[in-house]
Amino acid sequence: MGFVSIADGTQIFYKDWGPKDAQAIVFHHGWPLSADDWDNQMLFFLGQGFRVVAHDRRGHGRSTQTDTGNEMDTYAADVVALAAALDLRNAIHVGHSTGGGEVARYVARAEPGRVAKAVLIGAVPPVMVKSETNPGGLPIEVFDGFRAALAANRAQFYRDVPSGPFYGYNRAGAQVSEGVIGNWWRQGMIGGAKAQYDCIKAFSETDFTEDLKAITVPVLVMHGTDDQIVPIADSALLSRPLLRNGTLKTYEGLPHGMCTTHPDIINADLLAFIRA
Repeated sequence: MGFVSIADGTQIFYKDWGPKDAQAIVFHHGWPLSADDWDNQMLFFLGQGFRVVAHDRRGHGRSTQTDTGNEMDTYAADVVALAAALDLRNAIHVGHSTGGGEVARYVARAEPGRVAKAVLIGAVPPVMVKSETNPGGLPIEVFDGFRAALAANRAQFYRDVPSGPFYGYNRAGAQVSEGVIGNWWRQGMIGGAKAQYDCIKAFSETDFTEDLKAITVPVLVMHGTDDQIVPIADSALLSRPLLRNGTLKTYEGLPHGMCTTHPDIINADLLAFIRA
């Protein structure tokens, strides 16, 4: 682990495990979490012989609590710097939720040879917010509510999200894990409130349509049909047709945080795609 220094002074924390000459899998976390959200996947793929890398997005986790640059272009530029510093080539980039948007923007602009494949899991593209051109999106009032809740009582908000819709723990019969809820809270509270506040606009209002169209490498789109955070109808089902070389895999009844609730299923499908 270590830090990559960005030109504006931001320090990006990263983990880098495994043989440096092995193919790298780079994991991009969702809002408002950190690289720790990928612990299960990183340990699994490390055991499969891969090099595994994950970073804390600026303003999140152990990276600098930035008050500027908390938008997708800068997030992607930070990944460019990370890839250069770690000499990541022929890598597989896996993004969950907001991290899926980051992956789409980075992969669309990456230097030739840097990226072999990409995976979008419960990802925000093409665009989340409702508009005249995106009538199926979520109303802006939903995201205004997120901002209000964060500003009013971030600590409580960061309990309410994982204990309810994020992992589907609000569904009848759900097997609730207090440890998972606490870990989500821990990751969120380590990050900076200003950066996380700004990131709500980044993940909800950024339009990734042209990014998706520009990606030429194989892309696997994975999405749970009971995703209450990023509804599948206005995300994965619209993203797949925009990709030149994309595959859609849906998971009946699985929630937004399915990498945590059902890692055996997700890891097996990721491995199959990566090795194909």
